[in-house]
Amino acid sequence: MATASVTFSESSLPPRADGFVRQLLRHRLAQVGLVIIGLLIGVALFTLVADKIDPQFKMHLDPNKPILGGISELGQPKAPGQGFFLGADTLGRDVWTRTLYGTRISLIVAFCAMLTAVSIGTTIGLIGGYFGGWVDIALTRVTEAVLCLPTALLAITLLVVLPAEGFGQRLFNLLLAIGLVTWTGIARAVRGQVLSLKEQEFIEAARAVGCSHTRIIFVHLLPNVLPTVIVLATLATAHNILLEAGLSYLGLGMEPGVPSWGGMINEGQPYIIAAPWITLVPGCAIVIAVAGFNLLGQALQETIEPRP
Repeated sequence: MATASVTFSESSLPPRADGFVRQLLRHRLAQVGLVIIGLLIGVALFTLVADKIDPQFKMHLDPNKPILGGISELGQPKAPGQGFFLGADTLGRDVWTRTLYGTRISLIVAFCAMLTAVSIGTTIGLIGGYFGGWVDIALTRVTEAVLCLPTALLAITLLVVLPAEGFGQRLFNLLLAIGLVTWTGIARAVRGQVLSLKEQEFIEAARAVGCSHTRIIFVHLLPNVLPTVIVLATLATAHNILLEAGLSYLGLGMEPGVPSWGGMINEGQPYIIAAPWITLVPGCAIVIAVAGFNLLGQALQETIEPRP
C-alpha cells in the first residue's frame, strides 16, 4: 500500500517547472503579453523615483498647481507636439506624465485585488469540494448569492459604505471592494476540480496511510488545482484593471489629485471633441494593459492544457 501511495502521489504532481517555463516562453502570445506586462511594471517602478529625478513630475499630479505652459493663449489645452509629448489637459498638466502615474495605481489595485480574490476563491473551493455535504452546500449557496449580483453594482455599494478619507484608505477600499466581488469564478473552478480529484486513487491512498485533511488539501489537492488558479488569476488581473477604471470613471476611485486612467477619462469626456487626447491616451493605456494580461492568460491556458 505504501508503494502505491508513492506512485499515485508522484503521478499527480504537475509537470516540471523548468520545462513548463521554456514551453511558455516559446509561445507567441506569452511573449507579447510578457513584454507588455514588463513595460507596465517598469513604468510603475519608474514613477516611484521620478519625483527625485525631476521635481516637475509631481506638479502634474496636483490639481491646485496647474502648469500654465500647457494652456494656449486662447485658453485651450495644448495638443500633442506643442511642447507636450501627448498633449496637456484642461489644467495644463502633461497627459503623458499623468498616464504613467496612473499605471502604478491600476497595477497596485489589480494585483492586490487579484490576490484577495484568489485567496478567498481557492480556500472556499478547496474546502467545499473536499468536505462536501452541508459544508459544500453552504459555501456553494454563498458563492451563488454573490455571483447573482452585478459585479460593478456590488463593488459600488461596498465603496459607498466603506469610509474613504485619504490616499491610503481610498486605495485599500478600492482593492478590497474589487477583491470581494471577483472571487466567485475561481471558487467554482477550484471546487469542480477538487470534486474530480478527491475520487482519484492517489487521494484514496493518502487517506489510507493516515494523512490528515490539511495535508491532503494543501499537499495533494492544491498543487493539482494551482495551474488553473494561475490562469484564472492572470485573467482576473485584466478584469480588475477594467473594473478599477470603471469605478474611477464614476468618481469612486482615488482622490481627484491622484491620476488614474478611469478618472482621466472622466475629466476629459466633456472635451472629447476639442481635446480628444485627454481621453484617448488613458483609454489606450487601459486597452494595452488588459490585452497584455489576457494574452498571457490565454498562453498559460494553452500551455497547461494543449489543444489536440
